[in-house]
Amino acid sequence: MTDPTVIDEQRPDDFDAPSGAPAVGARLSATNVGVNLLWCVPGEVGGSEQYLVRQLLGLASQPAEFVPTIYCLPAFVDAHPELARLYPMVTAKITGTDRPRRVFAEHTWLARRTRSADIVHHGGGTAPRLGGGPIVLTVHDLQYETYPEYTSATKLKYLRAVMPRSVARASVVTVPTEYVRSTVVDRFSIDPSRVVVVRHGVEPTIGSGAPSEFELRRDYGLGSGRVIVFPAITHPHKGHLFLLEVMRRYWDDPDLRLVMLGGAGVADADVMAMIEKLDLQRRVVRPGRVPDSHRDGLVSLADALVFPSEYEGFGAPVVEAMALGTPVVCSDQAALAEVVGDAALVLPREVDAWAGALDHVAANASDMRAAGRRRAAQFTSAKSGEGLAQAYRLAATIDA
Repeated sequence: MTDPTVIDEQRPDDFDAPSGAPAVGARLSATNVGVNLLWCVPGEVGGSEQYLVRQLLGLASQPAEFVPTIYCLPAFVDAHPELARLYPMVTAKITGTDRPRRVFAEHTWLARRTRSADIVHHGGGTAPRLGGGPIVLTVHDLQYETYPEYTSATKLKYLRAVMPRSVARASVVTVPTEYVRSTVVDRFSIDPSRVVVVRHGVEPTIGSGAPSEFELRRDYGLGSGRVIVFPAITHPHKGHLFLLEVMRRYWDDPDLRLVMLGGAGVADADVMAMIEKLDLQRRVVRPGRVPDSHRDGLVSLADALVFPSEYEGFGAPVVEAMALGTPVVCSDQAALAEVVGDAALVLPREVDAWAGALDHVAANASDMRAAGRRRAAQFTSAKSGEGLAQAYRLAATIDA
């Protein structure tokens, strides 16, 4: 196996300075942070991609105390030009889907390039054995421990071997919710003061550029009736089959459209089979992955965003919906309940409990929209960036 090579190494002065930042020449006194995003295959890793992207965008709104250099895949640069305009981005000639090759790159290529960094931030939940520090490690969730049956045997073995060692190496561990914080502290017996909650944040421009409701209804075949949206990759824990059963038994309005957004996961064939079995082909719309502007537009026009997941480390779609003024109905899974507070209809994952959910939303839509917007104001990209800066500051203090 050959060492990955840099195919696009950009210099700091090729980038716009973050808001409030000093001139490029003054950056030499700032703290240099190497951010490892080699694991982040755009569109394939779920909410963790948006979580880190929005944190880094929010960090740019902070005083220029920290200057990140992002180590990533070429596809990541293409997918996130907004970050490429702000920070140096160094790319490796790997796909990111080949875990052994990515781990090898982290131990060799990345370790050499981050040797002089003041802090190294590993954003994918694991850290290599080799490389500099102090380390900030982002742990998105511990789903593999709670629901091991949803993780392949190979990945489960890898995570159980690497996660404890990674957490032990880290100076600071960042997590998206208090729920994940408590599970990390309990599972790894880590000092709670080293585990910091950095919330997901939504950018203030969310929803801008969305097509009109008329265009979306026309282009996605939604008709003129009620619309509910469920944005999630078809992984088993997300609850697609649960929602289809609710549609069959209780949400039987022939003009109601359930829009399932997101890519195909390991349960996709089961979802397609159940749609056909229950004869829901006309009422369930599956456009797959859509542009962000279309996703925001579909959520905005929806009567509700529904999210019956068994497990989440955060649940970004519920915050996005609240920010867009769309009522939310979600499961009572710990992280989701923590995130939505009293601004959503929170229900147990029992089919009968969801029977009257849409009637409740219709009767309380105005109040739910207002409560959702108030709640979403606590989850901005600026606040997320501020939390990330605090985590970096703590790591620098611990290892001073």
